[in-house]
Amino acid sequence: MNEIPPQNLSPSWPSSLDTRTPLPRAADEWETLTAFLDWHRATFELKCAELGPEQLAEKSVAPSGLSLHGMVRHLAGAERWWFSLQFAGQDVPHLYYSDEDPEQDFVFTTADVTHDFAVWRAECERSRAIVSAAASLDTLATAPMTGEPISLRRILVSMIAEYARHNGHADLLRERLDGATGY
Repeated sequence: MNEIPPQNLSPSWPSSLDTRTPLPRAADEWETLTAFLDWHRATFELKCAELGPEQLAEKSVAPSGLSLHGMVRHLAGAERWWFSLQFAGQDVPHLYYSDEDPEQDFVFTTADVTHDFAVWRAECERSRAIVSAAASLDTLATAPMTGEPISLRRILVSMIAEYARHNGHADLLRERLDGATGY
């Protein structure tokens, strides 16, 4: 059987940009879940590295309305939704969402990407603080929308899935923008 040699068809990110903490190979469930979530957060940021505001806002995979800037806004909203609103039950407003305009995260005409990245980073920090203050992964909250119990474990898994899905989208958007690929 003939093997096809690997080809590097597009540039990848320089290793100097990859400051992600290696994932643990043997750890308890808490450390594993929080490490995977932080790794995915850092991966998303890496996929946006070294792009200007216009590139981040470009909807580069037609007919999709996705952009990297829109995903920053969406992920900031997801952080707040799952950790602050659903788990901690905090009385804080939704980010980039209202019943009248539910697509504010992806559909916007003017937005400051530097500000939106700062909001996303702050929401990630707030989420980390909420997780750190929890007694265990079995800690339950009452989801305000349904009134049903929801565990911290379930929320962490949901957020890992959210980031993994959007990191796949970010791969496609980034590769279409400038050919860069990577983890």
